[in-house]
Amino acid sequence: MPFTMTAAALKIDHLGKRFGATAAVDDLSLEIAPGEIFGLLGPNGAGKSTTINMITGVTRPQTGSVSVFGYDNRRQALIARRLVGVMHQEIVIDHFFTVRQAIRIHVGYYGLPDDPGWRATLIERLGLGPHLAKPLRELSGGMKRRFMIAKAMIHKPRLLILDEPTAGVDIELRRSLWEFVREINGQGTTVLLTTHYLEEAEKMCGRIAIMNRGRLVALEGKETLLNRLGGRRLIVTLAQPLATLPAALAEDRSLLSWDPDHLTFAVAGPGAVGERLRRLALGGLHIADLDMRKPDLEEVFLQLTGNGNHHPAAEP
Repeated sequence: MPFTMTAAALKIDHLGKRFGATAAVDDLSLEIAPGEIFGLLGPNGAGKSTTINMITGVTRPQTGSVSVFGYDNRRQALIARRLVGVMHQEIVIDHFFTVRQAIRIHVGYYGLPDDPGWRATLIERLGLGPHLAKPLRELSGGMKRRFMIAKAMIHKPRLLILDEPTAGVDIELRRSLWEFVREINGQGTTVLLTTHYLEEAEKMCGRIAIMNRGRLVALEGKETLLNRLGGRRLIVTLAQPLATLPAALAEDRSLLSWDPDHLTFAVAGPGAVGERLRRLALGGLHIADLDMRKPDLEEVFLQLTGNGNHHPAAEP
């Protein structure tokens, strides 16, 4: 099956979909280059799953277009769908097939021949060997997810879409999954990942798009995105809980967030930490512990989507 490696692995152009008065996806445009591990993030209801459904042809867009390695997913649907493998967030299985039967026949849905060697590789790498004779309905939740990964990969897609692949799975599966994803990515498979585990996206993805209420609010390289907030974060653990925020702190624009036991400040420049601690001491606050860190993806995500517990004065 020929395809053009010079074309974008995925090109979404002004994609739109409404459900009644709600714009699930609103004028979305982005490109993913061949070989990327690309993160698509957003809170619940941001439009990620609707976008994935339009990429795979499950949902028909009302505006815009989608192409996979240069093939339009509507006008050249058969080729485009063969190039995509998707592991959906919801567990979707045929309860009456055994694991062996389901993996073997699934490649036929794409009109492709079975490859016993590749099938054996997937079974071995995903730890499905001891469960091949079991009906799918008898598998644990974690094993069902392992099967769904195998099903998504059985036809050797060039673009693999993982929609919340580690939701509700154990640490062992999570670690082995990411090792496998890195391996197949190293062999040329492009990966589109959605996840609510932002530390996973931060470790795995080179570029990240963030959606909110159907619209794209950020699309940048990971390091550029992490540098959006600038500076460092000073987390102060208080010796005595705060019942209310003192007036001096309420007016302090460097205060990013607070709870009764912690204060988080943005600090930048020489002497900023010492000056901050001096002001806290003058205000009569006793400090139990200090921690310094750089802004992480979660903090950027919360700011861009408006879901953070931030001090209003610190908001842009």
